[in-house]
Amino acid sequence: MSRLLTLLFLSSEGGGASLTDVDFTLTLFTLILFLIFAFVLGKFAWKPLLQIIEEREKTVREQVQGAEKAQAEAQALLNQRQDMLRDAAREREEMIARATQEADHVKAELVSKARAEAEQLLVKAKAQIEQEKSKAILELRTQVADLAMTAAEKIVRASLTPEAQRKLVDETIAALPGAQ
Repeated sequence: MSRLLTLLFLSSEGGGASLTDVDFTLTLFTLILFLIFAFVLGKFAWKPLLQIIEEREKTVREQVQGAEKAQAEAQALLNQRQDMLRDAAREREEMIARATQEADHVKAELVSKARAEAEQLLVKAKAQIEQEKSKAILELRTQVADLAMTAAEKIVRASLTPEAQRKLVDETIAALPGAQ
């Protein structure tokens, strides 16, 4: 190396050998140094570098395979999720349809019960009205009979003697069903 520097220095001053001259010893030493450098590099640096590169390449390959596997799993999960969403939507529609049918059934049942209860109330109300009417007629008859009796009594008192009145009262009492 020092010789190379010397040659360079001498050639720049204009003395000695020129740069285009071939020096066999310089070429030989350069070749020997290159081979030693290549051997040392190959022994101590090249193999570890190649091993590091191979390990890195293996790691990258494994990561790519892992990423492809993860992508396939993610796609499978996405497909599964979409299937679940479709199933859930179908079930929701079925539940809504069932709930609607059930609500219609309950509505119809409630309307039917309400009609039956209204019919019962109407029948009871008619029966009660008929009963009240009968009661009112009976009471009216009783009042008319009382009025007629009072009027008849006044007429009979005015025309009957006390003995005839007593005889009429006895006959009336004897005509009553519970009197005998």
